Amino acid sequence: MKLAHALTLLFLLTAAWLLWSGHYTFEHGLLAVFAVGSIVFTLWLTLRLERVSGTQSSWPRVLGLARYLPWLTLEIVKSSLTVARLILHPKMPISPGLVRVRATQKTDLGRSIFANSITLTPGTITLDIRGEHVLVHALTELGAEDLEGGEMDARCTRMEGAS
Repeated sequence: MKLAHALTLLFLLTAAWLLWSGHYTFEHGLLAVFAVGSIVFTLWLTLRLERVSGTQSSWPRVLGLARYLPWLTLEIVKSSLTVARLILHPKMPISPGLVRVRATQKTDLGRSIFANSITLTPGTITLDIRGEHVLVHALTELGAEDLEGGEMDARCTRMEGAS
């Protein structure tokens, strides 16, 4: 099972490298060395981190992430437009403040994904994670209220629970 897992990761990392690099031929040896080196290093690091954390990637978790990322991308776009509108508004109607939101994720990885999702969304930034609570700086009251509404938390928890 561990070998199958490692081979699956190797295949996915190689496919990702080929897709994102756009290089499908290796006329230059140095490019091939960098490709193989980066793939092998990432594979080694991933397997080592899984061994230390006691968790292992699973297909249901990957599928949960595949459902979560499109939603997060849409939220990032919507927030970007809102922040751009605020900046371009002559009176710049911002109301910055701090809000503490509950993180219902069960693992450190889940809480980290939740906190990073908040930070990726323009107008909000995660300042601290303590236990089940995340301290967030929000640019507007509406942004704080959205986080307090818990949709991002619930979606992130569902994604994490897909294992």
